[in-house]
Amino acid sequence: MKKSTMAMMMAASFFGAAGCSAENTVAQKVETEPGKVLIAYYSWSGNTRFAAEQIQKLTGGTLFEIKPAKAYPSDYSARVDQAKQECRDEFKPELATKVDDFSKYDVIFVGTPNWWSTMAPPVRSFLAGYDFSGKTVIPFVTHGGGGMAHCERDMRRVCPKAAFGKGGAFSGSGIRNAEDVLSQWVDEGVTIRK
Repeated sequence: MKKSTMAMMMAASFFGAAGCSAENTVAQKVETEPGKVLIAYYSWSGNTRFAAEQIQKLTGGTLFEIKPAKAYPSDYSARVDQAKQECRDEFKPELATKVDDFSKYDVIFVGTPNWWSTMAPPVRSFLAGYDFSGKTVIPFVTHGGGGMAHCERDMRRVCPKAAFGKGGAFSGSGIRNAEDVLSQWVDEGVTIRK
């Protein structure tokens, strides 16, 4: 066999295998109605909250804030140290609230800040606390330069029975000027039947 043919076969094999991973699959656009959309988010600085509120306006879905039962320390250094350790340990803090009738939602937008390249621990608790079988999760992340990082990958690991729509990563410092970008991203992933 010629070297060039062998190289092409190896490249095709490599790219074929790379295309089979869950994170590389092309997400299908989902169709639903406003009453079946949940926008669940955790926000520390307000950036993820702003994104969630914009998604709620665009979809008509139900907004749900993920809150830990025990708030993070008010001292910045203590808060950072605690959150960093929790992320490393994949800690799942107890949450203060639960979603009423989670079963009625088909599409769940899940918002988190990117903390040390993963989701915030309260979001991990939220995802671990419900049965996502037959549901579509659409992750959205606000960040200070790290993009999506491992957030979506880690969400998939916590709720492997969920289907995943196209995730979105948005700069926290520019989120309040990103309404058009958010709108386009939502429109690419979801059709809302009125």
